[in-house]
Formats: sequence, structure tokens, C-alpha cells
Amino acid sequence: MTSDFQAEPAGVEGGGGHISVMSREVDELLGLQAGMVAVDCTLGLGGHALMMGERVGSGGRLVGIDQDDQAIVRARQRLKGFSGRLDIVKNNFRNISDVLNGLGVEAVDAVLFDLGVSSIQLDDPLRGFSFRHEGPLDMRMDTTAPVSAATIINTFSEEELARVLWQYGEERFSRRIAANIVKARAASPIETTADLVKIIMRSLPFKQSREGLHPATRSFQGIRIAVNQELAAVEGALDAAYSRLKIGGRMCVISFHSLEDRIVKSKFRSYALNGSATILTKKPLRPTPQEEQANPRSRSARLRALERIL
Repeated sequence: MTSDFQAEPAGVEGGGGHISVMSREVDELLGLQAGMVAVDCTLGLGGHALMMGERVGSGGRLVGIDQDDQAIVRARQRLKGFSGRLDIVKNNFRNISDVLNGLGVEAVDAVLFDLGVSSIQLDDPLRGFSFRHEGPLDMRMDTTAPVSAATIINTFSEEELARVLWQYGEERFSRRIAANIVKARAASPIETTADLVKIIMRSLPFKQSREGLHPATRSFQGIRIAVNQELAAVEGALDAAYSRLKIGGRMCVISFHSLEDRIVKSKFRSYALNGSATILTKKPLRPTPQEEQANPRSRSARLRALERIL
């Protein structure tokens, strides 16, 4: 099954200015009030967190989690005016329980996950996330992590590469691309995003390479997900975050491709079926046409929300 979501233009926080996806809808669904405790599990540049901080006010507490050092620096600057208690922690959101334990927080009123790639990652060629900019094959959200895109591209077997491209990128020509990657790296290591794009382009049928999505979209998505172990992180993080919600607490998740959204949908359904939660979004909310026009990278966003009742 081919994904109907797009990997490259997802989760914007920038270009020239910070634009947080579906902020109005997140604000309404979280229902934050003064004095509450809120967690932004994907702090990014702090746009959603800024809104959350305004709602909980000086008597509230805001916890921000991110694994990207650059994002943390910029978010801290953006949130410097928040008058309540602010805790910003560098970590993967899958470790939310450890983060909250370390801060002495037992339960929270609201949790937000915005699973999109930040603009400071997409728009910086040196981070290697984008097929639109030439840069080193990196794609690590945490730049201290040991495995980069170059590691995967230059060391994985042909079978492993095909699996990554198909399972995580839903790339129908995964085997052909994997074979050409192995062939190319036998001559010399594949080191840049541009090198990889060229290999992908010549692996696809002419018509396929000229229509619809950029030809590298799905492959780059698959490699990025593998580098950062994103799907496993999402699944574990949702359970961990849900376990810390107070009765009446709410969780919002914005996802940008079908693989993540399926996990969110399944998890939310399981919480509802055991009688402990009410799903607030019968179908995922989408950005308005006005938001998509103002912020094209928002067009793949899907927002789901629930409230814990037991």
C-alpha cells in the first residue's frame, strides 16, 4: 500500500518564520487552563509550547522534550518570557516516563506530540534530511546518535535496504533502488543527499520519475525513520504518556504520514475499547485550506485527540 502522506513537506516550523501546525485546533482540543501541567513531547522551536505556556500561566508548569540540541537552544529563547515553571529536557520522547520521574512529576493534564520534522532540520543542508538540498547523508534528529543515513546506505545489505525502503517508505521500487545503491557504493561510498537522489532517479521508470511526488520522497522517508527508529519510539511513547495523564487529561498527536497515523489510531482505539478514554476526534482533523495555503508543509498533517476518563 502506498502512503498518501508526504515525508518532505511535513511539520513546518520555519522557513523565515515559525509556523506551528494546527495550533488553533490543538489549543481547543487540549483545553488547557491556568495552573495545569502540560508536556510538549516534541518541543521543536517552541511554537506549540508557547501557546501551551500562555494557557497554563504563571501558576502552571510546562515540560518540553526534544532530542535536537539546536531546537532546544531556539525554543528556550522563545519561551524565556514564560512566567510559570519551565523544564526543558534533551531526550527522546519515548523516555517521557524517565523525564517526568526525574522532574518529580507524577501526572499531567495534557500531552502533545507533533511528529513532523522541524524546519531547522529540513532546511539545513548539513543535517541531510532533505532531497531538495545537497548535504551529507545524516538525518539524525539527535546528532550524537551513532547511526546516520550514511551508515545505513553504505553498510546495510541489499535485502536490508530494500526492507527499509519498503517497510518505512512504502516505496514500490525498493528492490531496484536497493540494488542500485549496492552497485554504486561498490565503486565509492555514497556520501551526499544529491548522490542518493541520482541513484533513486535512475532506478525508477521514466514515467514514475516525472509524475506526482518527488521521486526521492518515499526513500528519504524510509531511511529517516530507520535512522531515528521513529515508529518504535512513537508506539512506546504513546503508552508511556497516556499512563501519566490525569483523569480528564488530554492528549493530542499530529502525524504526517500514514505509518505513524496507523499507530496513533490503533493506540487510541485500544484505550477507548478498554473504557479508559474517549476519542475526541472521530476522524483525524486536517489543516484548513487557508492554513495549507499559508503553510504548504502542513498539508500532510493529521490530528487525533483523546481524553482519559478512567
